[in-house]
Amino acid sequence: GNFVQVSDLNVVAMLHNFWEQRQTESLLLYESAPSPGPPYVCYVTLPGGSCFGNYKVCETQAEARRDAARVALMNSLVNELPCRRINPQFITQSLQQAAADSAVNAYDSSTSIGTYSLLLHSHVGKTMLEFQEMMTIFQLLQWNGTLKALRERRCSRQSVISYYSQRGFDEYIRSSMALDWLGREQRSPGRLGEELQVVQRELVLARRRGIELRFYKEKTEILSLALSQAYIHHTPDAFSEAPGHTYKQEQLPLQTLYSQDTESSVITRVRIIVLNSVEIMLSPY
Repeated sequence: GNFVQVSDLNVVAMLHNFWEQRQTESLLLYESAPSPGPPYVCYVTLPGGSCFGNYKVCETQAEARRDAARVALMNSLVNELPCRRINPQFITQSLQQAAADSAVNAYDSSTSIGTYSLLLHSHVGKTMLEFQEMMTIFQLLQWNGTLKALRERRCSRQSVISYYSQRGFDEYIRSSMALDWLGREQRSPGRLGEELQVVQRELVLARRRGIELRFYKEKTEILSLALSQAYIHHTPDAFSEAPGHTYKQEQLPLQTLYSQDTESSVITRVRIIVLNSVEIMLSPY
């Protein structure tokens, strides 16, 4: 009887206090997805840009908000563990494994693994969540075709990394990407709607896995913005989930997921995610 479940506590206040103690200037941002009725969906964006959503099927907006805060709090706490910090040992192990997997010289900056090495070394001392926040920007640039355009303009890989690492992802870039997709829609009518359906499904599946969501949510918002600009009468179902379906089999306790988060599994998972992103994004110029 004395054990207290995380769900029993005021997780919204706990999450607020966690980030307030880190003296961050940015605030936590909660967003409720438009919905005529349950199940409800809520997202919370952390000061660094990482985004999490409710993991459970929620019957009220308040429940969805609490569950989103719970997922974000669990991830914030796990991110504080020593094994989540990028240090020389992590970089060495990660590069050795990456080189063994791909038979590429990890110290040649012209290769994707060389780029991976540069990115890792620039984030020594940072957490893996902070590293992922930066990588998400490059994933979005790749998805939009921006990196390909920069390669064609002969922009150096190092200058691109330096520019976007410092600039971050702002409203100007978001609007610019929406305009790019608007142009694609005009050249190929229907493409925007098809892409939006794909990313909406990605967002739903990612949220049910309890993982960080910014990449999927940004894509959804960019495409939705492009559609609104195209004056297409489109009923947004970005966040709809068939009310007749329940997903109890997917509601694994988060404690179970994180209990498997050994140092080696964390390293392997992050390395695979990041290396795959770099391999795709930063192919040789």
